[in-house]
Amino acid sequence: MKVLKMKKRILTIIVIIIVTNAIAQNLDRTKAPVANMPSAIQLGDIKTFVLENGLKVVVVENHKVPTVAYSMILEIYPQLEGSAAGLADIASELLTCGTTHRTKDEIDNEIDFIGAKLTTSPKGFNASALKKENEKLLAILSDITLNSNFDQKELDKLKKQKRSALEQQKDDPDAISKNVQAILNFGKNHPYGEITTEQTVNQITLEQCINYYQNYFRPNVAYLGIVGDVTVEEIKPMIEKYFGGWQRSDVPSMIPTMPTAPSMNKLFLINKPEAAQSVINITYPVNLKPNSEDLIKVKVLNTIIGGAASSRLFRNLREKNGYTYGCFSSLNSDELTGQFSIYTKVRSSVTDSAITEILGELKRIRTEKVDSAELAGVKNYLTGSFAISLEDPAIIAKFAINIDRYKLPGDYYINFLKNLAAVTADDVYAMAQKYIHPDKANIIVIVNKENVSASLLKFNSNNTIEYYDIYGNSLASKLKPVSPNISTKTVINAYLKAIGGARKIKRIKDSKIVRTADSQYGKITMTEQKKNSIKYIMQVEVGGVPIQKTIFDGERAIQDGMQGKRNILGNELAELKTEAIIYKEKDFEKLGYQLNLKGIEPIFGKDAYVIEVTNPLGNISTDWYDVETGYKVRTVNTSKTEQGILTQTIDYLDYKAVNNILYPNVILINGGPFPLRLTLQSIDINKKMSDDEFKIK
Repeated sequence: MKVLKMKKRILTIIVIIIVTNAIAQNLDRTKAPVANMPSAIQLGDIKTFVLENGLKVVVVENHKVPTVAYSMILEIYPQLEGSAAGLADIASELLTCGTTHRTKDEIDNEIDFIGAKLTTSPKGFNASALKKENEKLLAILSDITLNSNFDQKELDKLKKQKRSALEQQKDDPDAISKNVQAILNFGKNHPYGEITTEQTVNQITLEQCINYYQNYFRPNVAYLGIVGDVTVEEIKPMIEKYFGGWQRSDVPSMIPTMPTAPSMNKLFLINKPEAAQSVINITYPVNLKPNSEDLIKVKVLNTIIGGAASSRLFRNLREKNGYTYGCFSSLNSDELTGQFSIYTKVRSSVTDSAITEILGELKRIRTEKVDSAELAGVKNYLTGSFAISLEDPAIIAKFAINIDRYKLPGDYYINFLKNLAAVTADDVYAMAQKYIHPDKANIIVIVNKENVSASLLKFNSNNTIEYYDIYGNSLASKLKPVSPNISTKTVINAYLKAIGGARKIKRIKDSKIVRTADSQYGKITMTEQKKNSIKYIMQVEVGGVPIQKTIFDGERAIQDGMQGKRNILGNELAELKTEAIIYKEKDFEKLGYQLNLKGIEPIFGKDAYVIEVTNPLGNISTDWYDVETGYKVRTVNTSKTEQGILTQTIDYLDYKAVNNILYPNVILINGGPFPLRLTLQSIDINKKMSDDEFKIK
């Protein structure tokens, strides 16, 4: 196998070298190489047939390697899922979670035993195996397609996994940017504009999953691509055997409308207080279908702008200005609606400069024709990328299916390189006029608004900034007012009541809380101990090795770590005294804290009271309390350090009861060296801790 793969790789490299004319006689290194006219690409011997139930089968013979790959594609349009957004993804995952003949473990074990690969999606599956295991793989593929047996326990597991993933995405700028981009480009009433949240996942039922499977997994809307060491004569009887009994049925088909592109530049800001850098996404929808005559020309255009590490945006923002490690663009086609997007991360201090440079490059591509050397380099790069892509059987299957699915010319991919070589500077200029709109874009920025908001006003045609939350919901730039009968005392009392009540909390004399988090350095364990609100220990371990321990005995405090032992003095000691207090919210007034109820602001899509807290030392933090539940859901701490202002955001999620007191099961911390997701492991309350544990030695 290794020898065959090596030979295949060598052949591919040879093709690329020949096609791009990287080696030529009398090579002049002062000039970019000029590509020879490429020969036609040979995808393999493509044959098709259709089963009586309507299943369209495309077979691409490739006898170089003894493997067979399958790609099932359902020709269906995505539908609005409403309060159950995420349904199609979870329903497709259930396909491999058991059938009427096999349990999930049996499916997993059989796939592993034959050395196969299998993944599913809302629109089908991809699978592959050695030729000798072909029929065993087909039996499994047939079983999950025709006989999936959806199980409530498996659904509950998937929903739990999905909720956990969504929790982690709440502070992931990439996920946030994707959410807001979907909302702005497509709208909430378009399938591409729906956002999956923990709430929508909770709404997904087994009946809905079964209905999705029964409604959409039908042979009359399916393509089955087969690539590998088979002939149509040998594979057709096997496909009839394993998929001939698949029952056809009418499939719902409602085509969503084309979204409206922005008529002018609009700036959208998502506030992330702890952010040290800005995430920039400049985007808008485009009407570009997979069978468009523009597609190859558009690939060249996008590669020039930002489709590769040698593109204009990359050279400008990274190499010339040093704003970022990378800046890339995409101009994608889609059967419903495509979209254009430019994505980068830069230092907050250069956010406005980076946006200016990006828009400048977009204006440049519309006003100046690309020169011959740059155009030749881009076409050579795309030629090599296309040649390498042919190593993937799934890509070849996709090409073969696309010809029929999108009514492409039969020689579309065979002549792809010839058509690519024929793209001219005039073609690129025409595509830029049609698809590039630097003055009609959604400009999304995720950043600490206090650092950059004023400098970004110039990028909105209305000279305003629109604020959004992490789910793409519009926010007012000002907090919503609070009812006159609500005070800081009302909010704090509601919080104490929600987590168990002030009386129960006052009975807590000592506590030990253990939380863990996974990191690139190993498992992090944080153990916090408190006694009588005057003694305190915080110990941090990584991979079972003690890294740092802080002890406060009620009067003195030390920190013992890898850099040695030091005494904690001054304001740091005073701050530590407040950390020792068990639920200081119950004693805010007595302790000398000053509270200011600022207003109401959505957190994670739900309204929360915003309270500014000033401690006796004058340090200010901000707390958010859920209006509906009363729970504290976020704290933002800001402090001055030698490196500048440090902002830390702490989110409290998934409250659970321990000894009749509710504690957050998950705590997300952002703003430190790296983000942490701490999960509650254990809580001990009123275990009569010995004072010896808090002694400083």
